[in-house]
Amino acid sequence: MSRRGLLAVCLLLLASCKRNPPAVADAGTDAGTAVSVVGADAGADAGTLARASEDAGPSASVKRPDDAAAEVHPLAVCDAKQGAPLDAARDYYDAGHYEEALSCAAQAAALEPDLAAAHAERGAALAALNREPEAQLAYARALAIDPGDADALLGAAHLYAVQLPSTRERDELGALYAERGLSQPSTPPELVPSLALVAAMAFNDLGQADQALDRAAIVLAREPDNHEAKYEKALALFELCRFREARAAFASLLKDKERAAHAHQHLGLLLEREGQWAKAEEHFQKARALEPEDFPPPPLPSADEFKAQVARALADLPEDMRKDLEGVPVATEEIPSEDDLLANQPPLSPTILGLFRGPSLQEPCDGSETPCRSVALYRRNLARAVRTPEELREQIRVTLLHEIGHLRGEDDEELAARGLE
Repeated sequence: MSRRGLLAVCLLLLASCKRNPPAVADAGTDAGTAVSVVGADAGADAGTLARASEDAGPSASVKRPDDAAAEVHPLAVCDAKQGAPLDAARDYYDAGHYEEALSCAAQAAALEPDLAAAHAERGAALAALNREPEAQLAYARALAIDPGDADALLGAAHLYAVQLPSTRERDELGALYAERGLSQPSTPPELVPSLALVAAMAFNDLGQADQALDRAAIVLAREPDNHEAKYEKALALFELCRFREARAAFASLLKDKERAAHAHQHLGLLLEREGQWAKAEEHFQKARALEPEDFPPPPLPSADEFKAQVARALADLPEDMRKDLEGVPVATEEIPSEDDLLANQPPLSPTILGLFRGPSLQEPCDGSETPCRSVALYRRNLARAVRTPEELREQIRVTLLHEIGHLRGEDDEELAARGLE
């Protein structure tokens, strides 16, 4: 199971303390291709369908095979058990009956289109059913109605930072929603640990370990045994190069079945930094045995072959880039040194793939370093970032382009915007 999938499961399990945050829903777009019609109160949906038929005009009777209408799968009528549809939706959600929760949330949203809570509940059900695009619209609707709705903020944060595949933009959105929830005076206290946990996840994924550590501390102050928060704390300590603390934090997670593989992997990375190669490999193998999909054997070339691959990548660069690199040595190293990592504040991640040292070409050398400028590529980190030798060769090329971007004066945000994160 991937780390992200693991986090999604963990957050769903928070329902024992507080329901996993609902997302915002749009009563008129429940099903996407599957339109939802909820009794007589779904007039807007039915009207949309009617208008679509009327607007089709004469050509509607003559259809090419690829013009076939999508099959409609209406939701079941909400069985609110003589209660309010929104309350029924919440009860169904808590019981894990997500289709029924969606039916009742859709009816609640149809009855009160301007009720953010109804759209949020609908979004939660859609997210639980893995209907992410519809859940995104539902959250957007709820937050458009009430930007401070805590359930909608938590639901949207979880969707973007945990449930959807990780990208910088999604992680940034997840962090923004979680932070807004934490900053709202009206946020129920019982939602604070969940919001802080999602924020910690998002910040760790964004490389903002200092903020991730702060948010994990908020969770652990209220829930000392929250293992997911313990993991986020351990990860943040590792990224901040607080290696002794990170080692103790990861060691405490070895008996946690859900996080043991990741704990072994990081303990291997920490032992590797101490030069304890054999012990590090033992932990890597344990991580691989527990989660082979997450931790496949790295395509690690020999040191000489790695140098040859870097040399070939340099030779294949455009002429202007080769010219910029004149007088700038490109070295191959095993892993980043602690001095290099701590030369920046906050520190660089121990898993960086490459490093540019020195001022950009637009700035003068101050004579403090010889050579003034240099580039390093890290063999073990690069091999662990890919799955095949072909991917390794491509990652070497991309990492070189990234470091040349720094040489030319670009920062990490500019490089990320160009796809060279």
